[in-house]
Amino acid sequence: MRSLIKTTGLALFAMILSVSARAQSVEVGSGIYCDSQKQVERFVALFHGDAEATINTVNAEMKNPTACIAATIAFIRGPEVAIARTWQVTFHIVQVFVVGVLTEAGVRSTTPSATFSIVRIEERDA
Repeated sequence: MRSLIKTTGLALFAMILSVSARAQSVEVGSGIYCDSQKQVERFVALFHGDAEATINTVNAEMKNPTACIAATIAFIRGPEVAIARTWQVTFHIVQVFVVGVLTEAGVRSTTPSATFSIVRIEERDA
């Protein structure tokens, strides 16, 4: 049974890769990923340079130890849903669809799920 689940997961991952090659590409990246847009917005509001402490604060407020995580994942980028600003930095909030997680053994396919992340916008003085 376990090998059937593993084989099915690998087949699903391969199918996603082949479909996304025509529509959108699968990216692998490290970052902050939260269950909801609200949680990402809260992360940005609290962030002052220490991502781990900020993640811990958001997770404590949400009473969910995995509401926000720092991870390296395989994902398909979705739409930008908002812009969040601090006094120093501006971020795009984007929806991403997780299709894999980096483990010590390499990328492990997962059941695709939607999550939210931030992408820093490089702003330059005029």
